[in-house]
Amino acid sequence: MIRHSLVSTAIITALSSFSAHAAVVTGQVLDDKNQPISQAEVHVHGKAQTIKTDNNGQFSINIDANSQLHISKDNYVDARIAVNEASPALQVTLIPTSVETVVVYASALHKNSLEMISPVSVLSGDELRNKAKPTLGETLKGLPGVNASYFGPVSSSPIIRGLDGPRVKITQNGLDSSDASRIGPDHATSNDSLAAEQIEVLRGPATLLYGSGAIGGVVNVVDNRIPTDNIEQLTGAVEYSHDTVSNANTYAAKLETGHNNFNFHFDGTKRTGDDYQTPRFNLPEEEHEDHEGHDEEEHETATSVKNTFIDSQTVNFGTSYVGEHLTLGVSYGRIETDYGIPAHSHEHGHEHEHEHAHEEGEEEAVYARVEQDRWQGLMSYALHNNWIETINLRLGYTDYRHAEIEDGAIGTIFSNETTEARFNVEHKLGNWHGMAGYHFSESNYDADGEEAFTPASKTTTNALFILEEQQFGDVTVELGARLEDYNIDSNVDTSAHDHDHEHEEHADEHGNELTAYSKSFTNLSASAGAIWQYTPGQSVSLSVSHSERAPLSAELLSNGVHIATGTYELGLGYVIEDGEIHFEPENIKQETSTNIDFGFRRFSGDFGYTVNFFYNDIENFYYQQNTGLIFDEEHGLETAEPGHDDGMAVYQFVSKDAKLYGIEFDAHYQLNANAMVKLFGDSTTAKLADDEGNLPRIPANKLGSELQYTISDWQFSLTGTHYFEQNDITAYETATDGYTLFDAQANYQLTVGPVDTQFYINIDNITDELGFVHSSFIKDQAPLPGRNFRLGVRGYF
Repeated sequence: MIRHSLVSTAIITALSSFSAHAAVVTGQVLDDKNQPISQAEVHVHGKAQTIKTDNNGQFSINIDANSQLHISKDNYVDARIAVNEASPALQVTLIPTSVETVVVYASALHKNSLEMISPVSVLSGDELRNKAKPTLGETLKGLPGVNASYFGPVSSSPIIRGLDGPRVKITQNGLDSSDASRIGPDHATSNDSLAAEQIEVLRGPATLLYGSGAIGGVVNVVDNRIPTDNIEQLTGAVEYSHDTVSNANTYAAKLETGHNNFNFHFDGTKRTGDDYQTPRFNLPEEEHEDHEGHDEEEHETATSVKNTFIDSQTVNFGTSYVGEHLTLGVSYGRIETDYGIPAHSHEHGHEHEHEHAHEEGEEEAVYARVEQDRWQGLMSYALHNNWIETINLRLGYTDYRHAEIEDGAIGTIFSNETTEARFNVEHKLGNWHGMAGYHFSESNYDADGEEAFTPASKTTTNALFILEEQQFGDVTVELGARLEDYNIDSNVDTSAHDHDHEHEEHADEHGNELTAYSKSFTNLSASAGAIWQYTPGQSVSLSVSHSERAPLSAELLSNGVHIATGTYELGLGYVIEDGEIHFEPENIKQETSTNIDFGFRRFSGDFGYTVNFFYNDIENFYYQQNTGLIFDEEHGLETAEPGHDDGMAVYQFVSKDAKLYGIEFDAHYQLNANAMVKLFGDSTTAKLADDEGNLPRIPANKLGSELQYTISDWQFSLTGTHYFEQNDITAYETATDGYTLFDAQANYQLTVGPVDTQFYINIDNITDELGFVHSSFIKDQAPLPGRNFRLGVRGYF
């Protein structure tokens, strides 16, 4: 009640404040040749007010005392100019750049990609549409510092600087995606890159705004499902594409319109595809007995990965009211997807009901059926006030269900019901501009079935955060902090396991002993950073952050067979003594990360680059360690012995200190008005402290180059990426050979009446190279797709 009263008081006080425009500032925007720039955006920093320059590059705008103007135009470096009521007519010169500047919505302070202190990459426009794949991991894996977990092309999550799972926060318009992809690599993310307007990748800790789980980074999928600008006329887009490697067909459509400040949005996608083709590869060797009792090895090959089909459809509706001060909106989205889970099968004696099932008598395929309903709401009030600028509230409710279908029936159901609210006030206090707010999240996770290796749990977080920035000449300083209360509640099956006196014991309907378990953590995160624009178009940045993270239920309470990965998983709360498993969740410590980021950037002229160095020292790093034991239903836990492969390897989450460090870079050179060449790459080293070895499944280093060429209405590109051998491995891991992928693309622009049309052809893996992804749990069973021709057409009106 106290918290609600304080929030209400703040809102009432803000709304009763008067609007104060102190003066009118005029000026002209010019390029480096002293020519006027028309249609440049002039924005009062921290305000909703934006105007555009006229044909002579001139503008006139209302400001408060001691304001800052943000002036931007495509293909130019943004300018920020301090002004006050006594400022004379301005003359602003913008420096050309060959890199597009894009506003990063995840920054929360209206920063563009060149102004960010933390490294960021943004995919948008035609570049995003050309690179979009069914999963986020495959869409983003070519970016420096980003790789993919790759559980086949239909389930692939982003890995940022060697960190994945719960350490990479995946959001949609700033709110958690709320699926089950953080529980296991076979669970696909529910975010649809095909319908996104923009995808932002923030590398390094982003815990201040997005929660303690974002130690590795944030992937924010931005869409326009709640329009925040008034739409004056009917606009839309349609697209069709075909992929030969999996016989996949993709259809997408979008419509938007508006009238009298009311706006409406619709988008939908449909994708179907069969098992994908690969270069010929050796299947994992299996030992069999011949008729005389001798062991013999069977060597089988394959040219496709079975059970990798996809059948997906999404539909989204949104509406909003956008007034001078107030914006209100709501959206609803529905996802229905069936997709095969490779290397996840059981023996059955009759045919599966699904059309992609195998024939009678063969090993029965298991597939996933994902259904998600997602509601989002937005309220924003711009006060144009001297100290409170905007009040924002985002609400989200997600009902997610992931069912694994076997033998025509539901085997295991994973569900996640999430409610989330983010309230913040953007303000200006003296020379500091920033944001303070409150973040609430409640997630009810459940799993029911023979593969429910993680018990049902309820996770609740309440957090306060603040983020402030101030400019000192050419240096912008940013400070932030977050205080988070994190609580997890669950009933844990402790049959035949030890427990302590803190846990309340009872039994379920099957007679299993259940322990009521509850654990709370207080996570404190803080950061400090600065960026120095030491010359126009060039900067150097430095940031230091401290982040604390509590374990997810899967990391803490897992206890069971995870067939998708072929392992038996145990959480941090269990210990193994004399071949028995005991539940003893004492002394669970938070994962604590201290991260240093140091970067150089150049965006002016024909030559530009971004180079980032990072060092991440993590105490109590949670990861799965092979115990050297195996589990089978008949004998339970046993020591693994050579030639004994009847059981599943036992992996347990452990907590040890670790260090991750490396470099990522992206450079470009404009050869002439038509051609540009790019060079990109990354390297990550991830080791346990005290020379205890390497962390498992760390992605291989990569180095790539891209040539872009434009002539008339044609656009061409050729990209080559080499993934190096990965031999920095742990016990029970195998090294992965390097490989090189070449991709080509051609686009043709054509105007047909009122419709702008684009025809395109992409050729992926031109040389049909055989490549295995080291970070994949099933790398030997699911190599990368072979040569693929993707043909498509887009239309805009």
